[in-house]
Amino acid sequence: MKRQRWIALALALGATAALASTAGASPARVSGAQAVSCKSTLKIALVTPLTGGAGFIGNEQLSWAKYGVKTLAAKYGLKITLLAGDTPVEQGPAPAQALAQKYVGDKSVVAVLGPATSGAVAATSKTYFDAGLAHISPSATRTSLTKGTPREATAAFFRVVPGDYIQGPSDANYMITKLNAKKVVLIDFQEPYSVGLADAAQAVLKAKGVTTIRESTSVKTTDFSSLVTKVPNDADIVFFPSQQPEDAQTFGQQLLEQGKKAKVFGGDGTNSPDKFKLTGSYVSNFAPDISGFAYNKALIAGWKKDNPGATLGSFGPPAYLAVQVALNAIKKACDLGNGEIKDRRDVVRNVKRIVVKNSILGGDFRFSTKSNDPLNAKFYIFQIQSNGTYKLVG
Repeated sequence: MKRQRWIALALALGATAALASTAGASPARVSGAQAVSCKSTLKIALVTPLTGGAGFIGNEQLSWAKYGVKTLAAKYGLKITLLAGDTPVEQGPAPAQALAQKYVGDKSVVAVLGPATSGAVAATSKTYFDAGLAHISPSATRTSLTKGTPREATAAFFRVVPGDYIQGPSDANYMITKLNAKKVVLIDFQEPYSVGLADAAQAVLKAKGVTTIRESTSVKTTDFSSLVTKVPNDADIVFFPSQQPEDAQTFGQQLLEQGKKAKVFGGDGTNSPDKFKLTGSYVSNFAPDISGFAYNKALIAGWKKDNPGATLGSFGPPAYLAVQVALNAIKKACDLGNGEIKDRRDVVRNVKRIVVKNSILGGDFRFSTKSNDPLNAKFYIFQIQSNGTYKLVG
């Protein structure tokens, strides 16, 4: 998601056991146990950047989340209101933390979509966990949210897209096997998303004997000319995992201006045909072109009707899937509670049981038994064509 990659979360994998063991341990946790009627209007909240440099990601997610609630809630016999919370990446964790407190305090909020960025997840996952609120991200990919020690997210955090532990190695292996890269410059932007992704790619590149050069700059940098001068003339690739695709466009143009031959290779945060369209460059993303799946035809047509003129991108469809997972889990909790959600943790306990047939992202969706990540997920690699389109190449 612009990919401000995004926050850090998971403390334990056994959501049921972990949540059950903490129930009643604090006032915040007790507050999760107030029953709500499933016949009432329930709320789910989307937490994502709607303004700032990554605002395009959040607004794309919001359009698909709205469409998901509109078209799916009634099928599950639910009345759902979607709340939208803005977390501009430039403002750090504070907006996400304030929203978490707000949603925890509203007992009609029974699930959260997001947070969209890894940093926001890391800053708020414990708050949601203590209140028994499932938070299901459509775009937070930081590895340490669900894997490693310590984990930054809790057992109440789930994501419907794969983590950087898949993206970084996938990108690096493509550079090696398909692009025959011998020298790669990797740039991070001094924030968790880019640092983690650059680290993951660099480890694979080094292990395969590729010469790597690491550079770092502020996430607020807009003129990259001095950084471009540090790119050797014989470098093959510059790995540019920014969350702002317009920066990848600027960097690539400045590479050309200085006569450098290296191709720009962006992460999912740069995947935006409207903003990053430098011919010959590469981007990776956690979602494919969903129009490639015939069964999505009517779904896409309906979304386009509700969003005339909008571009079909890669960040929105996972938000639709997150809605689908959340509504399924809410419905199961309602059925088990005889028409009531007796404890918001009941929603959490059901998330990992969800299977979505013919997922919008292709194939059947289910969670891994080993983590709160999707099973058998992959990243997709695209090359930008002369007409600005993204062609799937890996």
